[in-house]
Amino acid sequence: MRPPRADDYTAFGNVEARNGLQGRVELPLLLLALRLPRGARVLEIGCGRGVALPVLAERLAPSALVGVDVDPPLIELARQRVHRAGVAARLVEGDVRALPLESASFDVVIDFGTCYHVGGGAEGARAALVEVARVLRGGGLFVHETPVAQHLAHPVRSFGRTLPWDSVPSLVRHRAALLWAARRKRGGAGARGGHARAETTSDAAHGGCAS
Repeated sequence: MRPPRADDYTAFGNVEARNGLQGRVELPLLLLALRLPRGARVLEIGCGRGVALPVLAERLAPSALVGVDVDPPLIELARQRVHRAGVAARLVEGDVRALPLESASFDVVIDFGTCYHVGGGAEGARAALVEVARVLRGGGLFVHETPVAQHLAHPVRSFGRTLPWDSVPSLVRHRAALLWAARRKRGGAGARGGHARAETTSDAAHGGCAS
């Protein structure tokens, strides 16, 4: 795979009403439904303008909170947002396909759709999931949107997009709640075994809530 380029990804437009809904409703429901641990080391990939970071700080009281985004102007906006909120969060410019972070350094990785829309098609999505698995410690959780959530939020842009779970057999189904799901990383770093089929928007159409 060629080195990642920032222009591989087209940022979603800023919709303040959507931002408010995410902060006041979506995130609290997600945290409740998936029962995420408090005091963990938390990473949000594709953090954008940092809308979720203050809520994660308040609700999870993480021991470390990091947001990563490939877009430098968005990272600066996120930095301003967490500063105004008085939140201790580290903001990092980086591509999810080549995260500038140490292996096994997070207990929870949260993604609000970045892996579905990363550049490079199936290869890009595969690289992103491999990186997520790399930075998670053994037993850590990867929290992500399901195809249902993607269809509701981005019905055109998300059509036919998949998450190739077979490329990361270390991430196994853990918990699901219609719009969101969590996968747990097996054992320690480098653990192998087990395969899960690729998750597509058609899974949800057949009553499955992919995790």
